[in-house]
Amino acid sequence: MTRLIRFNKPYDVLPQFTDRGSTDSPRATLSDWIDLPGVYPAGRLDRDSEGLMLLTDQGRLQAWISDPQHKMPKTYWVQVEGTPDAAAITALAEGVELKDGLTRPAKARLIAEPEGLWVRNPPIRVRKSVPDSWIELTIREGRNRQVRRMTAAVGHPTLRLIRAAIGAWTLNGLGQGQWEDLEVPNIPGPPRPKHAPNRQAIARRHAREEAEAKQETRASRPKPGKPTSAKAGSTKAGSAKPRKPRKPRKG
Repeated sequence: MTRLIRFNKPYDVLPQFTDRGSTDSPRATLSDWIDLPGVYPAGRLDRDSEGLMLLTDQGRLQAWISDPQHKMPKTYWVQVEGTPDAAAITALAEGVELKDGLTRPAKARLIAEPEGLWVRNPPIRVRKSVPDSWIELTIREGRNRQVRRMTAAVGHPTLRLIRAAIGAWTLNGLGQGQWEDLEVPNIPGPPRPKHAPNRQAIARRHAREEAEAKQETRASRPKPGKPTSAKAGSTKAGSAKPRKPRKPRKG
């Protein structure tokens, strides 16, 4: 079994266990909340974002969760400035043109403020003259600060960003800064053929075939030596001796 940690990361916490920044002003890291050896984040969540992070002790599971090639869906609750209209929601769903290209199709919808939402510390800055609203957005990409750039592209800057789910794992039951230790089945490596070839056996077979080929080559060559002598009663062409005439029989 593999260890998997569900963690509700608070705002202003780095998504790593160490801070390589200035020692004069240390920043909060995962080590301030989670004291477990041998687990590592499966993906990132920006310092100014909140919500679900997954950590694990298995490298294959870590790669499976974090690698965008696996297209693991990630769902976000996004508090934005203003109230997006249908055209803005459609644009988020169908694709928004960013500096690094068009975003892939996503799921987007307006929602009410999520129930049981904790108060952020510090609170967001809002303009009293401008309303705010919430969007639920599910994407299958991992571009840098993608959600914030997407909402800004449709005219509604992000005020607060909370990751609510990664695949089938959700924030359910986790308060701010809380984590849960789970066990999940191991992620297998690449499957091997049922009858995987044995390299040593292949090498032995090749050596045997080469030896047999050499033996056949040697057997087909004529053996050096003396010329074969003529059989009894025969003579070589051009060198036969004349026979003596027979004497007549008497009487």
